[in-house]
Amino acid sequence: MIKRFFVHGRFDRQITIPAPDLNGRLDILKLHSKDKKLAPDVDLKAIAGDTAGFTGAELSNVLNEAAIIATKSRHEEIQNEDIEDAVRKITVGLEKHNRIVSDKDKKLTAYHEAGHAVVSRFLPSQKDVKEISIIPRGVAGGYTMYKTTEDKYYVSRTELLEKMVALMGGRAAEKLVLNEISTGASNDLEVATGIARDMLTVYGMSDSLGPISLKVDQAYELELFGEEVVNEVGNQVRLLIDNAYVTAQKILSEHREELDKVAETLITNEKITAEEFEKFFEE
Repeated sequence: MIKRFFVHGRFDRQITIPAPDLNGRLDILKLHSKDKKLAPDVDLKAIAGDTAGFTGAELSNVLNEAAIIATKSRHEEIQNEDIEDAVRKITVGLEKHNRIVSDKDKKLTAYHEAGHAVVSRFLPSQKDVKEISIIPRGVAGGYTMYKTTEDKYYVSRTELLEKMVALMGGRAAEKLVLNEISTGASNDLEVATGIARDMLTVYGMSDSLGPISLKVDQAYELELFGEEVVNEVGNQVRLLIDNAYVTAQKILSEHREELDKVAETLITNEKITAEEFEKFFEE
């Protein structure tokens, strides 16, 4: 969050206010829950641990939404499930049970989300799966949620590379199983491309370009560094994305049986919890 302060006759000053850490989130939740009736089993510390990256306003909104959900569900107290549903609503959007989805689209969404989840499970640096759903929420046809139990201030090159692999898991599953690709991966591709670009131009994580910042406000400004640099950035971005896609395909090919089980369960039940997801890999 950025706060701007204006002083008459002087330049304005910007102060960046970081998102609260675990203890800060816990204090904020305690503050905003004082006027709300919580069920005895509601663990605010667990909620704080599961909302890494949330701002104070978002945490307040979580409890307000949870209160509304509890009222609609005729709960006398706000329960854990009300809070978890509020987190989903804020991060993913409102569930749309009335949206009619064809069997073909349902199968494609199931394999897409299963692809993300299965690939992520075999990437050491990626977060554990919390829930998978093919019930439409907001503009998304489905989603894969991950556990956010820690605050991170630095991200390694390995984590960024594996994040791209996880993002390509949906598209890789579509291609592997259905021999088809859809527009459902558009946001995944956008995020993965952004990560690859930042690795090269912001974080200096390229052996060929070296430890140099090429951060610019507009893409055309890269031309100031020369045509060779511009071409190299483009080639390296494409190489990173291609490698991530190939790695995702390899993981899914090696774990095709689990991929099918997860997707088939999603088609039948529409949701899979963290515990249910892990059972597919116990054998």
